[in-house]
Amino acid sequence: MISSSIKWLALIGLAFFISSCSKPEPQLLQIKGSTMGTYYQVSYVLSAEQVSDNKLLTKQLQAKIDEQLELVNDQMSTYRPQSELSLFNKSEKELVVSDATIKVVSKALEIYKQSDGAFDVTVGPLVNLWGFGPDKKPNKVPSAALIEKTQQEIGSQYLSVEGNKLVKSKPNLYVDLSSIAKGYGVDAIAEFLSEQGITNYLVDIGGELSAHGTKLDDVPWTIAIERPGLGQNVQRLLHVSDNAIATSGDYRNYFEFDGIRYSHTIDPSTGRPIHHKLVSVTVIDKSSMVADGLATAITVLGPKNGLEFATKLKQPVFLISKEGDKFIETYTPEFEKFLVKEK
Repeated sequence: MISSSIKWLALIGLAFFISSCSKPEPQLLQIKGSTMGTYYQVSYVLSAEQVSDNKLLTKQLQAKIDEQLELVNDQMSTYRPQSELSLFNKSEKELVVSDATIKVVSKALEIYKQSDGAFDVTVGPLVNLWGFGPDKKPNKVPSAALIEKTQQEIGSQYLSVEGNKLVKSKPNLYVDLSSIAKGYGVDAIAEFLSEQGITNYLVDIGGELSAHGTKLDDVPWTIAIERPGLGQNVQRLLHVSDNAIATSGDYRNYFEFDGIRYSHTIDPSTGRPIHHKLVSVTVIDKSSMVADGLATAITVLGPKNGLEFATKLKQPVFLISKEGDKFIETYTPEFEKFLVKEK
């Protein structure tokens, strides 16, 4: 009886010894939340050594990520009356703002110049006029006179950065960074994760992405370009590790009036929704902020001018145009290396 008890205790002790000596395994974790009027999702890999670090577990890490995203909203949201951007829009001339807001506006102005005005963060009054902003949708297409009048209220040439100040030369100028701020938010979270020592992650805010490293077992992050139209069909698969990606398209956000479809993307040069065959633009860059802004600019420029613009920049860009019932894809030479080869 004593001998059996000793053997049983010995087995328990051995099991405990084996258990205590077993090493933690790397883990793939995921955080989900909402921000900027859309969703966010962060997938990240912890090494065996990092698994025991409590501050890197999902609950603790999400609290820090939410803080980062709240800060971006407090800086750049037009839906928050006391955000830096809202206060600037209410001002008549200038406002001191954070380095982050200066960075985003400076990049917006750079893309504005590169694209000959196709990307314009002051286009908000026209967006509202056509019913795609927070204002109520119109019950008829705006008159040419009203469009022309509203066009006189916009123009990034009236916006500038002077040190840590945003400055406008038109008192009523209204700036909306929604076409580039999500990308900045992705970059901010990616930088934060890297600062925590996390080197393998995928950050997604409303479809704007940043991918670094790999998933578990060195499996690459795979990104899908959606085929425009109904359903969730995949046009192409990409491997974009250590890069950011943004997609712009007019196939989801639009309205129809008298049988005519009006896109949510406004061409500042005409004051009207874009009207061409380009329906989706995907841009790859080291910065999601840059990719976000360029995707919008190329969408406005259209299939021919957009491809020429991307080619001139030597930017990895993938375009989908609709011709009849078919979707036609074109892309710059720099994009090809990211495509997953079809088997």
